[in-house]
Amino acid sequence: MVNVPNIKLNNGKEMPQVGFGLWKVPTDSAADVVYNAIKAGYRLFDGAFDYGNEKECGQGVKRALDEGLVKREDLFIVSKLWNTFHEADKVEPIVQQQLEWWGLEYFDLFHIHFPVALAYVDPKESYPSGWNYTDGTVKPIRAPIQETWQTLEKLVDAGLIRSIGVSNFQGALLLDLLRYARIPPAVLQIEHHPYLVQPDLLKLAKSEGIAVTAYSSFGPQSFIELEWKKAADTPPLFEHPVVKGVAEKHGKTPAQVLLRWATQRGLAVIPKSNSPHRLAENLDVTGWDLTGEEVESVSALDRGLRFNNPLDYLGTLHIFA
Repeated sequence: MVNVPNIKLNNGKEMPQVGFGLWKVPTDSAADVVYNAIKAGYRLFDGAFDYGNEKECGQGVKRALDEGLVKREDLFIVSKLWNTFHEADKVEPIVQQQLEWWGLEYFDLFHIHFPVALAYVDPKESYPSGWNYTDGTVKPIRAPIQETWQTLEKLVDAGLIRSIGVSNFQGALLLDLLRYARIPPAVLQIEHHPYLVQPDLLKLAKSEGIAVTAYSSFGPQSFIELEWKKAADTPPLFEHPVVKGVAEKHGKTPAQVLLRWATQRGLAVIPKSNSPHRLAENLDVTGWDLTGEEVESVSALDRGLRFNNPLDYLGTLHIFA
């Protein structure tokens, strides 16, 4: 089994550098997917309310715990606060609900999923509620990030969350958050691949001692199955001559090269796969090195091309403007 290194967070806690992302894992297979990933050596699982599969993922965790494959302290469970729960009185109830779904007493890391506050939707009426209110519209509300963050800090104090982070935040919002945060964000999770490198944001996070987790490490691959035109029109990174050339030189797959390009530069990654063979391959992305020239050649593919932009699929919420 591959030995996955940890990243030390700014609060002294440690986070595995390679984890398993739970976005788009179907509910009917999620329990088995998580259980099999634990058997393969994965210890970090990246979930969210919005993925709609937390209860099933929790069943996979429980099975592994019950069988003695791992102990709770061996696992690093990540979840996220959805946009419809940003008001102070809505935060703790949904965190408690998500913990119940997972069958856990605490989250190791809990993110604000997007810097977007939307009108509350009762999960009993709509789950996962997505971006739209019950009338089908996108309905922003006046709940500042400061209100949400300070409520999450109280949940750290209460022991429900060990570390807090933010996802899909850009530099200005991150700097603003740091002005009032009693507990600074431990992790920033962002879309990050060779077509969207965001070097300045990475430098800012590093300068503030904030670890970075990359999602959608394979670029358009994650979004093609959603039938997003931008992804379909973009050359797949798995087939890019630069990536394929590096992979052939090292006897690795293009996926492993893309993940190693990130981990070698200090980022955490959260790929997913249903294939036992690829599960193992995706874990083996820390114990070998690209040359400096190879890292630079992959970074040079940067187009500033973002796939997960609400403006593209909602026509509103200009958070990356």
